[in-house]
Amino acid sequence: MPELPEVETTRRGIAPHLVGRRVREVVIRTRKLRWPVPPSLVEGLRGQSIAAVGRRAKYLLIETEAGTAIVHLGMSGVLRVLARATPPRPHDHVDLVLDSGRVLRFNDPRRFGCWLWQPAGQRHRMLANLGPEPFEEAFTGDWLWRASRGRRAPVKAFLMDQRIVVGIGNIYAAEALFHAGIDPRRAAGRVARERYARLADAVRRVLAHAIHRGGTTLRDFLAPDGAPGYFEQELLVYGRDGQPCKACGTPLRGAVIGQRASVWCPSCQR
Repeated sequence: MPELPEVETTRRGIAPHLVGRRVREVVIRTRKLRWPVPPSLVEGLRGQSIAAVGRRAKYLLIETEAGTAIVHLGMSGVLRVLARATPPRPHDHVDLVLDSGRVLRFNDPRRFGCWLWQPAGQRHRMLANLGPEPFEEAFTGDWLWRASRGRRAPVKAFLMDQRIVVGIGNIYAAEALFHAGIDPRRAAGRVARERYARLADAVRRVLAHAIHRGGTTLRDFLAPDGAPGYFEQELLVYGRDGQPCKACGTPLRGAVIGQRASVWCPSCQR
């Protein structure tokens, strides 16, 4: 599933082709995605000039004067910028037809993604009650420590709670906890303040590196086919259960934590 770095990479890839362009038409081939595509999306976007392409958590925000299209890639969603005449393929569900002669096309085989509409001056329920962004000043070790007091849930599940901090999924929670030396099974309320300071720093470093790698290995978002232009992952623990730790050589362990596969080093993480 795309996580924050992949979504940010997508944002950076499509933004130059969208900002300042006018939406001539919105084509909905499949209305039934994770949630039905609302008619207000078509009505709201048609004829509007795109002012910005933003991101909140794992949501892409296509902003206009009338409101904002909220796009989530789900588990398999991909956005491409294509020539208007490019024939649609299977699972091409949504097109934004631009005045440049190009289209922003959304392909999603599993249909777990979504396209929603937020009128100007309102806040969609999907964007309510979200925690701080990992790169905001509000996200600190002190914030994590205060929010974790009294919590018995594993620290990995706590870190993936979007009300605590947004955009951290299974991959980057595992990697950040490894860099911070914290066992993902440890109860969130039993992690010390100074260890949360290391964890907040690890989260920022891991995400920043992933975003940088996305920028340097990005495939062409104008290409009509091929895999998404995401970075080549350089993972130390995620998906490596039973393999030697790259830091100390100890075999990595795996378990299910919060219904998600988790891997850690029993020597490096306490």
